[in-house]
Amino acid sequence: MADGGDGAAQGHDLGSEHFLKGFSDPEVVARYAEGPRRYVPGFESLHRMTAILLAERAPKDARVLVLGAGGGLELKALADAHPGWTFVGVDPSAEMLQAAERLLGDHMARVTLIEGYIDAAPRSSSELGPFDAATCLLTLHFLKAPERRDTLRAIRERLRPGAPFVAAHGSFPQGAERDLWLQRYAAYAVASGADPEQAETARAAVAASVQMLSPEADAAILDEAGFHDATLFFAAFTWRGWIAHA
Repeated sequence: MADGGDGAAQGHDLGSEHFLKGFSDPEVVARYAEGPRRYVPGFESLHRMTAILLAERAPKDARVLVLGAGGGLELKALADAHPGWTFVGVDPSAEMLQAAERLLGDHMARVTLIEGYIDAAPRSSSELGPFDAATCLLTLHFLKAPERRDTLRAIRERLRPGAPFVAAHGSFPQGAERDLWLQRYAAYAVASGADPEQAETARAAVAASVQMLSPEADAAILDEAGFHDATLFFAAFTWRGWIAHA
């Protein structure tokens, strides 16, 4: 959602292009790190939990795919937690990838950054994918359901059988209570220090443009994409996170 994403996943079918254009704005990129912490309850904890969940099945020398890697916050948290892992981070914004490189510092020795979408990520010619684990945090809500399914399927095809995958993004009831949840989204941001006018602008933009689904629909798409044992591990206001396996 607004000021909350770690980049973008797919490409030309995104339904919220005005959000994504902001990731190429130098001023937006410069203050990017402020957004997730204000709009996502438990943002740092989400990264710590992701590192723990991936490590349940990923080896100590795991190769990890990070889709929506721009900004580098997730990459840095995972690299700090697991010094033996190497990473491929993919994001369509060159500016955001430059910010990630600056943030990662010495960790860049273990990181390859690729400008593009999921199709730009390495894949294997065999049935065994090149990655031992993958993440896609605060990103998939930019995609409509069909593109979301295709992106998830492409991630799964790049994973070894049984490899862990963590997804977390905006996901909340889409019925009569939808507006109430969006009000809570904005109220949390204000309570966390966001300018009230900016928070209201973000709420209105999310309501009009971002491709939110219910948690039930999100879990179903993970299953349709070929992931197994999808389990909800994170729920905080308008955000949900799942651990699943290829």
